[in-house]
Amino acid sequence: MVDRLTLLRGAVQQALETNELDGVLALRADHNGTVPHLFRTGDDLSGLALWPKYPLTRTLDLLLSAQPGARLGIVARGCDERSLIEMAKRNQVDLERVTLIGLACTAEEAAACRCARPYPTKIAVGERVEGVEDTITSEHARLSLAERAGFWQRQFAKCFKCYGCRNVCPQCFCEECALEEDLWVERGVLAPPFPMFHLIRAMHTVGKCVGCRECELACPADIPLTILYSLLRRDVEEMFGYVPGASLEDRPPLVVSGVPEGWA
Repeated sequence: MVDRLTLLRGAVQQALETNELDGVLALRADHNGTVPHLFRTGDDLSGLALWPKYPLTRTLDLLLSAQPGARLGIVARGCDERSLIEMAKRNQVDLERVTLIGLACTAEEAAACRCARPYPTKIAVGERVEGVEDTITSEHARLSLAERAGFWQRQFAKCFKCYGCRNVCPQCFCEECALEEDLWVERGVLAPPFPMFHLIRAMHTVGKCVGCRECELACPADIPLTILYSLLRRDVEEMFGYVPGASLEDRPPLVVSGVPEGWA
């Protein structure tokens, strides 16, 4: 049986040869981890890698912005596809210039991310597996309001404002960030006064967060941010019937008019 990595290398090579692409963005093995890499026609694909997962959509956005005429492919897991859909709705990426090579996550990968939908719409490599129930978030939701407030006060006290959660998030693309304004987040204060820093960022991603878990993975203080954003996604779905990244046709609930150029 052909392994997933071999199949992915074949899918990338085929995309480069048949879709007239300027390159395919994927992961390349680097030391003990992975980095984004733009593979071009004729490149050696032996370095292409699957895991550990790394967010590729912001890199794709940067490449397309730097090369307005380029057409690129991207190896996209389910969370990557959902990220691109939300970015496209806000004029951050032109999907007409993008070819998705859908990569389904394994059951083990889905469990590691506590992912409810670990596959893209169209799967080129891998097989669809069922999503994982996020029992950690469910257990947290059963706590009393006072218990939850105490929990987050303890967690946010560990924050030293490295901005890793913001910088890695594919849905944080405002040209001017409120988290850098003294009016909202005073400079030189650690930890940031409870709870402004994290709640501002949380409210700015309402209706956009697709559950990629990159914010939590990037946090050097091990703050369980996935819990917070999972609860917000639950509230958005219950209140508005909206699931971020599910469809290009679904209108974001917090958009009240046409989306202007560069809207964030």
